[in-house]
Amino acid sequence: MERDVQFIGQSTAFLDAVERASRAASVRRPVLVIGERGTGKELIAQRLHHLSPRWGEPLITMNCAALPETLIEAELFGHEAGAFTGAVRARAGRFEEADRGTLFLDELGTLSMAAQERLLRVIEYGEIARIGASRPVQVDVRVVAATNADLPRMADEGRFRADLLDRLSFEVINLPPLRAREGDVYELADYYGRRMATELEWDTWPGFTGEAMAVLEAHDWPGNVRELRNVVERAVYRWANEHAPIAEIVFDPFENPWRQEGRVDSRSEVPPRPDGVRADPASSQPKPVPLPEAGAGPDAGPNAGLRASVEAYERGLLVDALDRHRWNQRRAAAAIGLSYDQLRHCMKKHRLSEGHKPSVP
Repeated sequence: MERDVQFIGQSTAFLDAVERASRAASVRRPVLVIGERGTGKELIAQRLHHLSPRWGEPLITMNCAALPETLIEAELFGHEAGAFTGAVRARAGRFEEADRGTLFLDELGTLSMAAQERLLRVIEYGEIARIGASRPVQVDVRVVAATNADLPRMADEGRFRADLLDRLSFEVINLPPLRAREGDVYELADYYGRRMATELEWDTWPGFTGEAMAVLEAHDWPGNVRELRNVVERAVYRWANEHAPIAEIVFDPFENPWRQEGRVDSRSEVPPRPDGVRADPASSQPKPVPLPEAGAGPDAGPNAGLRASVEAYERGLLVDALDRHRWNQRRAAAAIGLSYDQLRHCMKKHRLSEGHKPSVP
């Protein structure tokens, strides 16, 4: 667990956010952490707790989006026996469990208005009332909340209580996305790669090739650090030679060269004929699939537009290179001056796969 809570990075934007969290740790006020998915909001909450005077007390985490609206209040504030159907015995809520410690509320923007109202009362007065209870209970809890939603806009639209937002925003820590953290992709990839190599009991860490690292650094990382960790660990796990630098990066594990664009009944699917014409099962009229000759120029079709001609020319080059190298994708990529990943992208674009080799004259 300890190795999962480390902060890896050297970019100014990232270090500024970590420093702000460190300074806010000793203050008893609520803190709001804003960031995209996978940017490390829970790690910031852990830092706020462990660097605070409450470090020896409980740190309780609750994902507000993981429960239906009807159960969120009972989960947060607890309930008495018989308070509602299924409440066989009394149960303490998350606030009571976090007494004298820290409560981390993830996905805060999904809280219902009723739960927001009760949350505001806890923050203002330090007291909660279990569902079905007649008397409130005093609690001493520091609230750290996180979201990737635009809470000020939600407050303007009446979907989030403005007074609750005021109470939570004593300090707001904005976590930068990975694409804005210059130089951190290399640091993170090396860290997670070494860790995965150790888990696989490799004797050495070969690192990544320059091309592979360039691909990693050029990626947009919509899933941020969480996505990078999966991509890097997958690349190390799939690499067969622990003594050679890792050269293959797979961003989409669901990529399937045999995936069809539409849902087609397999019983009605008609394979392409040797002449390159694919019959449409929904129509008696066949639809031609253009298979230009390798080296065909921009005039590949007599009535083709510029874009269609360029696409046909590019497809012809790919097919020719793949056929000449018996569909060895690495050799074909090298022959036409592409990286392996660029070739894979082009093959996907033109719907080419080894299982569906087209016939080229």
